[in-house]
Amino acid sequence: MSCLFVQIRCRPGTAYNVAAQIALREIHSELYSTSGDYDLLMKLYTPDGQDIGLFINDNLLGIDGIERTFTTQTFKAF
Repeated sequence: MSCLFVQIRCRPGTAYNVAAQIALREIHSELYSTSGDYDLLMKLYTPDGQDIGLFINDNLLGIDGIERTFTTQTFKAF
C-alpha cells in the first residue's frame, strides 16, 4: 500500500461541502481542516501499483469546489 497526503485548496466558502463529498466517497483514512495555503489535508492509502494520478483524477478532482491539490507520496525508508 502507498500512503499519500493530499492538500486541497477549495474555492472560498466551499471547504465544508468539499469535505462532506470526500467523506461520502470513503477514499480517505483521515481528513483535516488546515490553515495556510490549503484548506484540507487528506491522508489515504492506495494499493501498490495503483496509478496515483489517475486515482486522484477519478476520485477527487471531480468534486465541485476544489481549486488545486498538492499530493505527497510517502516511502518506507526506515
